[in-house]
Amino acid sequence: MTRLLSAAAIALALAALPGVGGTQSLQGGQPIMWGADEGSVTPTAISLRGRAELTQGRNRIRADRIEGSISNGDLTRVEATGGVYFVTPDQTIRGDRAIYTPANDTIVLSGDVILTQGENVMTGGRLTYNIRTEAARMDGAGQNGRVQGVFYPERGGN
Repeated sequence: MTRLLSAAAIALALAALPGVGGTQSLQGGQPIMWGADEGSVTPTAISLRGRAELTQGRNRIRADRIEGSISNGDLTRVEATGGVYFVTPDQTIRGDRAIYTPANDTIVLSGDVILTQGENVMTGGRLTYNIRTEAARMDGAGQNGRVQGVFYPERGGN
């Protein structure tokens, strides 16, 4: 059972983190580290609970709970809930819930979403982020449905 849990967690970690491609991509062959207070696995699902975390290279997803769906040996969906953080060397994205779809390299965070990149900050209710292309779309939250942000211009050497 321990070997099966380890193999399933590695498969989950590989699919849950960015694929090879752009600047935030993972390097193929890098080790995957994972941890949680407890976990379980079946042929169709994996569940990590309590300080759940997946790390590969310099990218990490962390949440209170991470659930994965498996179909024909492939991870088809990852859902993270409770204090979700997706962290790369350049960005930190925080939300209440995240759904990652490996087929299209898209992670959707909802709840009180905060995206930071350096000094720049953007907030809203829902963020759709493509890990491969780094394209982001933030939708508003609350009654006014607004997206808010602070962006600092690049400082030149003059």
